[in-house]
Amino acid sequence: MLLHLSRNLSRVAPILSRSVHSGTRPASTAATKLPSDRLLTAEEIYTREDKYGAHNYHPLPVALERGKGIYVWDVDGNRYYDFLSAYSAVNQGHCHPKIIAALSAQASKLTLTSRAFYNNVLGTYEEYVTGLFGYDKVLPMNTGVEGGETACKLARKWAYNVKGVPKNQAKIIFADGNFWGRTMAAISSSTDPSSYEGFGPYMPGFELVPYNNIPELEKALQDPNVAAFMVEPIQGEAGVVVPDKGYLTKVRELCTKYNVLWIDDEVQTGLARTGRRLAVDHEEVRPDIVVLGKALSGGVYPVSAVLCDDEIMLTIKPGEHGSTYGGNPVACQVAMAALEVLEDEKLAENSQRMGELLRNELRKLPNDIVTTVRGKGLLNAVVIKETQNYNAWEVCLRLRDNGLLAKPTHGDIIRLAPPLIIKEDEMHKCIDIIQRTILSF
Repeated sequence: MLLHLSRNLSRVAPILSRSVHSGTRPASTAATKLPSDRLLTAEEIYTREDKYGAHNYHPLPVALERGKGIYVWDVDGNRYYDFLSAYSAVNQGHCHPKIIAALSAQASKLTLTSRAFYNNVLGTYEEYVTGLFGYDKVLPMNTGVEGGETACKLARKWAYNVKGVPKNQAKIIFADGNFWGRTMAAISSSTDPSSYEGFGPYMPGFELVPYNNIPELEKALQDPNVAAFMVEPIQGEAGVVVPDKGYLTKVRELCTKYNVLWIDDEVQTGLARTGRRLAVDHEEVRPDIVVLGKALSGGVYPVSAVLCDDEIMLTIKPGEHGSTYGGNPVACQVAMAALEVLEDEKLAENSQRMGELLRNELRKLPNDIVTTVRGKGLLNAVVIKETQNYNAWEVCLRLRDNGLLAKPTHGDIIRLAPPLIIKEDEMHKCIDIIQRTILSF
């Protein structure tokens, strides 16, 4: 019996040594070397990512290796129109030469100082971006969700220091269907179970109201402890949900009436994507705080920014918020170049024209396949009527086979958001691909 037990333990021991709580790591059987640089097939690339990477994404099966302008190429040399633009990070097109030049020039000179010291680029960027958007101050960060977190911290600090909300009682209101990232704060404001389920307990002080519902918003804002209302002018991840005309104007009026900060999440909708510099510019309203990201770097570097006036920004003192990489010289040069491209090439105007063309043509599709076409500028979506034979994922696979890349969101919705540099003849070719693909079902 003892022999039997010892044999069983000898089998279990290696497994126990590798358990989550063992505190030990299995010894490497060979010296660690960089993987072979031989050309891999697409299937090998999928398999390698699946083996060594976390399973927190479900990519469309295409293995890309190169991009230029509105095009990307896979490892087999096939060319595709990019109709996702890295979730609107690549508004200026892939590898825009002006942005790449700014990246390269600064990266060979000085990359990072941290904010422990001054550098000769940050102030230039701060002056440029605040002047462009019309705010007193900017707080530079790296990712869009960091921008959102920064805005929430600013709102709470302002609520305590300026509005007079009792300590630890400040509330921030969000809209149902929002998406601004996957940090603990972001998922605490989410209504999507795939974002928040299994990650509790959640951030206190967050409340929800229906999107595009002014009466419910006003009811929530009457609470004197509300610090801010954070909202996307168009809900991107929810499926390009466009609010009623006048909604943003009423948001501005209500936030002013009840002394509540309006946080405008323009990470995806901003920077010319919807046919204006900011999506709120469609209604000519000015939020209290604006969050930018994604296309702020043209897709070549993580850059985000939070813009607001002194009354809000100066509530935060040294040591109360920051980022090692936020405002680094490379990020600043890249962001200035990316913004100059948007302005110099009049990409907001092109986005407006090309978006109207795209929607007008796609609305000719039969509504027994495409039930809805919606959007502004070049942030658009089509809603696919799912059947037993096909769904939005199957449509995207066939679009890929026909040379155009798009991705579903929320099951039946396909987001269509090409780089803003797309020309009319190219748009007609893409419309033809989309129409032929959908009609093939």
